Amino acid sequence: MSVDQASWEAAVRRLYEDAYPYDATGPRRHEDWVLDVLALMARVPDPRGWAGLDDAAQAPEREASPTYPFVAHPPEYIAPRLQEIDRAGAENLLLALTDDGCTLSNLRRFTESEEELREMARTILARYGDGAGYHTNINRPGHVRGSLDFTSSSWAYSPLSVYSEDYGLIVVSDTEVGVFWNFSDY
Repeated sequence: MSVDQASWEAAVRRLYEDAYPYDATGPRRHEDWVLDVLALMARVPDPRGWAGLDDAAQAPEREASPTYPFVAHPPEYIAPRLQEIDRAGAENLLLALTDDGCTLSNLRRFTESEEELREMARTILARYGDGAGYHTNINRPGHVRGSLDFTSSSWAYSPLSVYSEDYGLIVVSDTEVGVFWNFSDY
């Protein structure tokens, strides 16, 4: 499945318009893609010029910390806090990131059907190709290694921001790195 700019941007906007998101893509320049994630957290521009979402873009805190709301951690801190997941888990995670709580029950607020929302998630992932890898700071272990269980009420995450809760998906292709993140403070 190939994707065009208008379809990808529309899917990102629709899914995350009610979240507090950071959804962006940057170039992949390093073998250790965590370095590219750090550059993306510091707002490296999208290599294709496509628009993501960055609710904190104009936050005054960014003057002191360009990575805000992410904390400027070294790669050695971030890498062990991420786990690889499969494509199905990545699709579910994109849907769970649509609002606070990181749960698929968030989908009830949409007027679109679950299948229409899943098609939007697939559109987002299509940008990165079939060979992409998927990583998250969330631990909701499924029955199969590398999967996430969104039916479980128990889960944990490794925060990477100044907020009390943050959870996200990192998509890594040979040429690009995408970060899809949501933040909450309770």
